[in-house]
Amino acid sequence: MIDARTYRDVLGHYPTGVCAISAFVAGTPLAMVVGTFTSVSLEPPLVGFLPARSSETWQQLRLAEVFCVNVLASDQAALCKRMATRGPDRFADVDWIKGSDSELRIGGAVAWISCHLASVTEAGDHDFVLGYVRATALVRDTAPLIFHRGGFTEPTSSIGNR
Repeated sequence: MIDARTYRDVLGHYPTGVCAISAFVAGTPLAMVVGTFTSVSLEPPLVGFLPARSSETWQQLRLAEVFCVNVLASDQAALCKRMATRGPDRFADVDWIKGSDSELRIGGAVAWISCHLASVTEAGDHDFVLGYVRATALVRDTAPLIFHRGGFTEPTSSIGNR
């Protein structure tokens, strides 16, 4: 049997990007924060994320046919914390727009990815949500918000072919 605390500590050493999944539900803006976002396929373009089935926000968001993945920027930690808390007005003083596909785009994000819900599959205590990408854009060429070892951090260097 794997100890839950040890499991969480070990996986906490793997850094994850931070995204806000947003949508309009019954005309109301709604969002939740996830660190379990991934590209799934290039052809067709598919992405996925894994919300906890116990999340009240996810239970509402899953009603939306269109959702938006907002890749949060390193300077959006305060916004991330607000979106991750319970409460009726997570969007107070948040810059957002309604996109051409009726997706909810959060201002200041690195990028947005507009998706149509393709499927939801149970995966333990989470759901695996598959989204068909309809449109996407890089908005700011800046560092993403990263969660690592229980807190937010920034990349310290860039290695690659840039």
